[in-house]
Amino acid sequence: MWESWRATGLPQAARLLACALAIALDVVTTRVGEWLRGGSDDARAANRSALRQRCARRVVATFGALKGVYVKLGQFASLRLDLLPRELTDALASLRDSVPPLPFAVIQGAVERELGAPLEAHFAEFDPTPLGAASIAQVHRARLHSGEAVAVKVQYPWLRASLRADLALVGALFRAGPRGRASRRDRARLFAEFAAGLREELDFRHEARVAAEIARNLANDPRIAVPEIVHSHSGERVLTMRYHDAVGLGDAAGLTRLGVDRRDLLEVIVRAYASQIFVDGLFHADPHPGNLFVLDEPGAARSPRVLFVDFGLSRRLDPELRRELRLGLYALLQRDVGAFVDGMRRMGMIAEGAEPAVRAAVAAMFERVRRSGGALGMGGASVLPLKDEAKALLQQTPGLQLPNDLLLYAKTLSYVFALGAELAPDVDVLQLALPYALRFMVQKE
Repeated sequence: MWESWRATGLPQAARLLACALAIALDVVTTRVGEWLRGGSDDARAANRSALRQRCARRVVATFGALKGVYVKLGQFASLRLDLLPRELTDALASLRDSVPPLPFAVIQGAVERELGAPLEAHFAEFDPTPLGAASIAQVHRARLHSGEAVAVKVQYPWLRASLRADLALVGALFRAGPRGRASRRDRARLFAEFAAGLREELDFRHEARVAAEIARNLANDPRIAVPEIVHSHSGERVLTMRYHDAVGLGDAAGLTRLGVDRRDLLEVIVRAYASQIFVDGLFHADPHPGNLFVLDEPGAARSPRVLFVDFGLSRRLDPELRRELRLGLYALLQRDVGAFVDGMRRMGMIAEGAEPAVRAAVAAMFERVRRSGGALGMGGASVLPLKDEAKALLQQTPGLQLPNDLLLYAKTLSYVFALGAELAPDVDVLQLALPYALRFMVQKE
């Protein structure tokens, strides 16, 4: 009943409309209050800032309640620092995948429909209590008839039923949202990027292929583990993989119990991500503590092994973008603002008439890097403050628009540096990643 009701799009449309009306009422009330009270420019600016924050919280609450496609939309929009107000992108960045799990009977039916047989035909045991539940799927422990322990990722059945209606509503949001800096053509392109990425993420067969390829790319590093996919028990909406006992990166007590050296652990993670980002060009693009673990095994204290899970959000940089990134790094090393801006123009990152402002912003960023010791001399501790300046550059420079894949690339790098500051502040993440970056610069496509 719920699936067919959601498939109409009516409950989603009602929630979105209620959110829009609440925001409109808040805007009108705030503006009328300003008109009646008067006050200084500073007071009005503070009121407007508080208004934007309230509106952002309403959007986040609505997307979180709608789950699924709308959580993914919020995560997509949180990257668009070049197009949306910072209050909104900051609030959307806090949108989490965690949701209440579906009843086991619903999950059992979904598995049986996808695999074409009763649950007991495929699994000797299947734990009805999930290990975790996110915006598009929940994961259960199970055991195959061979005795092997597995984790089964099951997509919520209502996603398939409502996908057409949800994408129609999201498309309307792209067309009707604040005009800001994006033209109608830019909005259509962004929606196409979002829809294509979402369809990939909802196809667990794609995730299985990506996981296998990343496992092959990292196979030379014995300290990296990627769960093996059990293809006989997987499909488009069910993904079965080997289960590993592991401790999450956010579990400080668990890491202490294993006796893991945080510096050693950080080095393994940084080298794995640097290899994916700079060498392979295919990278795990959802790097949060829920997707990274340390295997719980006897040798963990001596040589911790890092487990990567959930490859639904991964990216392969196309050759043109990789080439321009390489040229951009050369320009940064040579402090050649003109060459850097030329590359941005070739990639369509600069709107018509915006180049002078973009050039000035890039020159200011290059000067900031120079003061920090230069691209090769600056330490990892300088990168996180630089990230905040880059965010401000995107927010304050009209006419600057970046490819979504590049933003994901930057977000992944940013996460690695933030993780370094948390796990082992005395380790220079930039110096660990530098050999891979230099290899990238001399690599030929």
